[in-house]
Amino acid sequence: MDKATLLKKVRLIEIKTKGISQNIFSGEYHSAFKGRGMSFSEVREYTYGDDVRNIEWNVTARMNHPFVKVYEEERELTVMLLIDISRSAFFGTQVQTKNALITEIAAVLSFSAINNNDKVGVILFTDRIEKFIPPKKGKTHILRIISDLLETEPKGKGTDIAAALDYFNHVVKKRSIAFVFSDFFDRQYEKPLQIAARKHDVIGVHIHDKREEEMPRAGIIRMYDAETETLQWVDTHDAKTRQAYASYFRESVQYFRQTFLKSGADTISIHSQKPYINELHGFFRKRMMLR
Repeated sequence: MDKATLLKKVRLIEIKTKGISQNIFSGEYHSAFKGRGMSFSEVREYTYGDDVRNIEWNVTARMNHPFVKVYEEERELTVMLLIDISRSAFFGTQVQTKNALITEIAAVLSFSAINNNDKVGVILFTDRIEKFIPPKKGKTHILRIISDLLETEPKGKGTDIAAALDYFNHVVKKRSIAFVFSDFFDRQYEKPLQIAARKHDVIGVHIHDKREEEMPRAGIIRMYDAETETLQWVDTHDAKTRQAYASYFRESVQYFRQTFLKSGADTISIHSQKPYINELHGFFRKRMMLR
C-alpha cells in the first residue's frame, strides 16, 4: 500500500470512529471501567456515618475536632489491544473482512480511551508476536496504531493466543484493561489467560463471519485454508460435511466462552455483518450495572 492510499484510509477510519467514540461511547466508556485504585484527594470535617478508619489524626489534633481523609478513584487507565492478524482474520464474505472490522473497533476504543486521558498500547500477533506498541497517550499515537493495523504484513501464518497472552503477561506490569481480538479458532490458552485475568481486566472480543457458522450450498468446490495454505475439494451438499463444518465453529465458540468465564474474564461476540455499536453498547451497559 502506497503512502497516499494509507493516509487516506487512516483518515477515513479516524473520521468515522472518532465521531462514534465522542458522540456515543464517551460517557459509557468512562463509567464502564474502574480506575486502578483510590488516591488521596483532601480532608474534610467528620460527619455522622463516616468510616472512623479514615480519620486524619494529625489534622484532628490541630483543629481539636475530627477530620477524615477523602479519596477519589484514579481515572487514568492503560488499555491494551491484543489483536490477531493471522491469515484467518482477513476472511470476509459480505460487508467487510474481520480484520477491517477489528481495526474499526480498536480505533473506537482507542479514541474513547484518549478522550478519558488513558494510555493505549497494542500487541499484534499471529503464531508469533508481530509487533508491540508500548502504551502512550494522544491522537498522534492512535493514528499510528490505525496505520500499523492497516499496513502490517504478518510473517506468521497460524494463530497462537497462548503466546500472545504470555508476552502480554511479561511486558505489561501495571494493571490494564486488555481487549483480546480474534476469531478464536485456537485452543490451549487457559493457563496464560488465567494469569492475565488475575491481574488485569481481560475482555475477549470474538469476531466471526456468517460463512464460518455454516457452509454455503454451492456444490463441489475447492476450499483454501489460509493458515495451512492447503487446498481441497469439498462437496458442500454433503450433510456430514456440513454438520462437521458447523460443529467446528460451535465448539470453538463454546471453548472460547467457557475458558474466559472460568478465568473470570469477560467476553463480547461481534458478527461481521451486523452493527458492532449494538454489541459495544450492551457490553458497556452491563459493566455500568455491575459497578
